Amino acid sequence: MLLWASYELAFKKTVEAWHVHKQLKAQIAQSSDLSYQPAYLERKNNNLSKLISRYKTDTTTFRSNIINTVSSIAEEEGVKLSEVPLQDPIYHTDKFIIQKLNFEGDFFALTKVVNQLQTANGIGMVRAATYRITGNRANTDETKKLVLEVYLELVK
Repeated sequence: MLLWASYELAFKKTVEAWHVHKQLKAQIAQSSDLSYQPAYLERKNNNLSKLISRYKTDTTTFRSNIINTVSSIAEEEGVKLSEVPLQDPIYHTDKFIIQKLNFEGDFFALTKVVNQLQTANGIGMVRAATYRITGNRANTDETKKLVLEVYLELVK
């Protein structure tokens, strides 16, 4: 009688739970990967494609296209595109190109130019923007200029 009671209370439920666990484990193995979500992966790939397309541009005509586009943006805001240095090999990798541009103007117009460069397509993305004041300290304020250095990055 004691043996039968201990079997009913402990062993029977343990054996049943072990069988249920074994069946569920087999079902999971048959249903393959439960974390695979095609709709989520499609949305993620579309978002990544949009992001990469903002960085991509035609590298063969990059320099002339960027100068035309950026100079028209600068002209709209009353800012002078003061310098487009030659492309430095330090800023080139096998996947990315970084182009430096210098602008001169007042702070608010330069800030508007940065905002428009960030939203413009086909010129890459703004990697960095730095405001500097250039000129002699001994001279008056009239010779000092506010210069904006912008680094644009694009994917080859």
